[in-house]
Amino acid sequence: MRLMFVGDIVGRAGRDVLTRELPGLRRDLKADFVVVNGENSARGAGITEKILDEILAAGADVVTGGNHSWDQREAMGFIDKRPRLMRPHNYPAGTPGRGAAVFDAPGGRKVLVLNLMGRLFMDPLDDPFAVLERELAKHRLGTTVHAAVLDFHAEATSEKMAMGHFADGRVSLCVGTHTHVPTADLMILDGGTAYQSDAGMTGDYNSVIGMNKEVPVLRFTRKLPTERLSPAEGEATLCGLFLETDDRTGLAKRVEPIRVGGRLSETVPAL
Repeated sequence: MRLMFVGDIVGRAGRDVLTRELPGLRRDLKADFVVVNGENSARGAGITEKILDEILAAGADVVTGGNHSWDQREAMGFIDKRPRLMRPHNYPAGTPGRGAAVFDAPGGRKVLVLNLMGRLFMDPLDDPFAVLERELAKHRLGTTVHAAVLDFHAEATSEKMAMGHFADGRVSLCVGTHTHVPTADLMILDGGTAYQSDAGMTGDYNSVIGMNKEVPVLRFTRKLPTERLSPAEGEATLCGLFLETDDRTGLAKRVEPIRVGGRLSETVPAL
């Protein structure tokens, strides 16, 4: 199976590059299934139902979330009605939405998508390792599901790498989101799971992690209250990865980065 993962969309610039580039990438890479993290897509914080529809129309099959999932309060009212929008599964019981589900892919295949959030330097949610263990007990990679994608939304690379090794051999892909900078550690782990500490953001890199740079710089240099952060609106880069799996095992055979548009060096896998 061929899968794509697209890192955190930040604001209008991120949505614009996704809308422009994702349909062609999906076509050219013959992607069977696409996961997009959309938790910063609405003015840099949260997601609206209208924006969710834009992301799905551009070619996403599932949209994952993170610590900003509820910044647009309307999300609480529609997430239960929109099964292709996810939030971290380790929110407390009773939180609207879900963070683990099986979706249909072409050829009768099934894809398990998992969305979890880390705890180091983040909101203290339920233990993501224990939550993952419970979910993976319900599924068998290569048997009940043909692929499994884990979006681990976390701050610390140590926690992300620990999660990658914890999930190794049991998911097709464990990819980090949240820190908005693409890391150079894209690899296949010993057990066959593809791993990257952070897929990077889909947004304007002439910024501070997607936000207009003046206000963040003042916050660091002056330590005084400033105006609110706002998303940078220059030319954006779509960042993510391309993954090929073995349908028999669900494990990774090939994984490569994707970077299109904007300031970063461009790279697109060749079939």
